[in-house]
Amino acid sequence: MSVYAKLTLFFSCVALVACNPKKETKTDDTAQRRRDSLETIRKAEEEARKRPRTAEDITLNKELAFDKHTLEETYPYKDTSRRFQLDKVKERLAFVENFQRTPATYGILQNHKNKNKEAPLVKKFHRNEYTRISDSLGTERYQSVPLYAVGEVDAPTLYGRDGSLVKLLSSDTVDFVKLEGVSFDGTWEVPKRYIKRIGDTVTFHRVVFVDVTNQNILTVERTGDCEWVIKSMNPATTGRHKPPYAQETPTGIFVVQEKKEKMYYYKDGTTSIEGFAPYASRFTNGAYVHGVPVNNPKGAIIEYSWSLGTIPRSHMCVRNASSHAKFVFDWARKYNSLVVVID
Repeated sequence: MSVYAKLTLFFSCVALVACNPKKETKTDDTAQRRRDSLETIRKAEEEARKRPRTAEDITLNKELAFDKHTLEETYPYKDTSRRFQLDKVKERLAFVENFQRTPATYGILQNHKNKNKEAPLVKKFHRNEYTRISDSLGTERYQSVPLYAVGEVDAPTLYGRDGSLVKLLSSDTVDFVKLEGVSFDGTWEVPKRYIKRIGDTVTFHRVVFVDVTNQNILTVERTGDCEWVIKSMNPATTGRHKPPYAQETPTGIFVVQEKKEKMYYYKDGTTSIEGFAPYASRFTNGAYVHGVPVNNPKGAIIEYSWSLGTIPRSHMCVRNASSHAKFVFDWARKYNSLVVVID
C-alpha cells in the first residue's frame, strides 16, 4: 500500500471515530423527544379523564327498544309544538356520569307513608296550600326525611324527599349517618332508620326522563363512557296542582324503589278502592310511573288514553301508555335505575 493510501485510510478512520459520538447524541435526542411526547400525551389523557363531563361530551343516539306511540324529537301539539329537551337530558346525563366517577357507597332516603316515623319539625316551617307542614324550600314533612346540619342534631334544617339518592360518608352502625346528597346539595346527618343502604357496586346506567313542561317521557341506557342510547320516546301526563288531593310531580333525581303490577288507589277523600293503575314503578312518595288508570278494581287494562301528552292531570304520578309502562316496569331495575324529572 502506498504512503498516500495509508494516510487516506488513517484520516478516514479518524473521521469515522469523530463522527460516531455525534450520531449517538442525535439518536439519544430523538429518543428523548419521543419519550417527552409520549409523556405529554399521557398527561393530557389523564387530565381529560379527570375533567368533569359536560353536555358536550355526551353522545345520545336513538336505538328504540319500544316503538309504540313513539314521538319525534319535535312534534305538533294543538296550534304549537312540543319537544324532547335533549339539551337538558344531556346536562343531567353528564351529572350522572360525574357522580359515578369516584367510588362511593350509595343509599336511598326512604319514608313512604311515614313508615319510618314522621320527620321532626324543621327549624323554619310553614303550612302550604294543602295545609301540610313544609320546609323553607317547599318540601313537605309528610313522607320526607329530616336533614340535620352536621353537628346540629337538635332539630333538622330541611327535609329530603323519599327516593333521593345519597352517598354515605360514615358507618350506619351509629344513630346518625353522615351523608352527601346526590339528589340534593350539601353534607348532612340523618337518622339511620331513614336510609336504605344499596352498596358500593351499584351502577346507574338506566334513566327515565319525565318532562313536566312538554308532558313526555324518555328512557335512555348507557352503552359506554359518555355514550347513551334512547330506548323510547312517548307521551305522558304528570301530576297537577289542585288541593287538597292532586299534587305536581316533583322535579329532581330519584331512584326506582318499588314495583307493583297493579297499584290500587282510593277514591279521593276516602279509603274505598276506586281502581288500579297497571305496571307501576314508584320513585318518590306516592309517585309512580304507571299505565292508564282503570276506574274499576276488577276492570281490564286499558292501553291508551286521549289525555296522554296533553296537560297535567294526575295526582303526582306519571301516566303513560300501559304497554310503555310495562316496558319501564321490566327494564328499569329496582334500586339500580333513576327517574329524572325535568321542567
